[in-house]
Amino acid sequence: MTESLQIAIAGASGRMGLALIRALSTHHTLELVACGVRAGTAQMAGTHFEQAGLAFAKELIVEQPAALFTKADAIIDFTTPDSTVGLAGLAASHKKILVSGTTGLNSAQKEALIRAGESTQVVWSSNMSIGVNILMGLVEQTAARLGKEYDIEITEMHHKHKVDSPSGTALSLGEAAAKGRDVNLNDVAVKSRDGMVGARKEGTIGFTSLRGGDVIGDHSVIFAGAGETVTLSHHASSRDIFALGALRAAGWAAGKHAGFYTMRDVVSAT
Repeated sequence: MTESLQIAIAGASGRMGLALIRALSTHHTLELVACGVRAGTAQMAGTHFEQAGLAFAKELIVEQPAALFTKADAIIDFTTPDSTVGLAGLAASHKKILVSGTTGLNSAQKEALIRAGESTQVVWSSNMSIGVNILMGLVEQTAARLGKEYDIEITEMHHKHKVDSPSGTALSLGEAAAKGRDVNLNDVAVKSRDGMVGARKEGTIGFTSLRGGDVIGDHSVIFAGAGETVTLSHHASSRDIFALGALRAAGWAAGKHAGFYTMRDVVSAT
């Protein structure tokens, strides 16, 4: 890990932004130098920081995304798909590291991150948790070994404010299962069931999304066979795991060549 790597946060006043500020406030080798917020929201963001016991972050507020790249070596992004695409372009032009945990990206938006990786280090993942990325590897292996006679169902639950469904993590788990079976997830995914839908089709991968309360993130992958069921699960009890994973990714990326990476690359290298 590069010493004294300077970090800027995009979306600093959000849930993940606050978790990142807390994590960076006690980090030994990473230094927080900028807190990015939407234009015109600096005063409101400052109030959020004070209420969270992070008043020091008020002095680091930046409203213009481009300014983040002039102040920091690496930008950590948990914002929206459109914002992330803009940040990816800035990262490429400034040759700065981008670590993004933004979910809900469509194929064109994800392709924009991959293109940015031609010029700089980009690490993207639907989930920055070390445990979840280990789970993805286990899901891929299990899907390959159990075969199509085991039905795969993926369940996830998040807080009531989450806007995308299924969650990005659930989709990544589905992609891991599909890879294990050597199929394309888009060809076998079933994301909704309502009414007389008929019997379950062999080889499909089902998704169920639950929303409520303040649940941070629960994911399970169920392999249901004749006479037995295998369930692989992950429960997040704190957003700190995502923040710490993102910081780990930033430090890891500092020692890499330009490229598009995921958290599975980070985990497999440690």
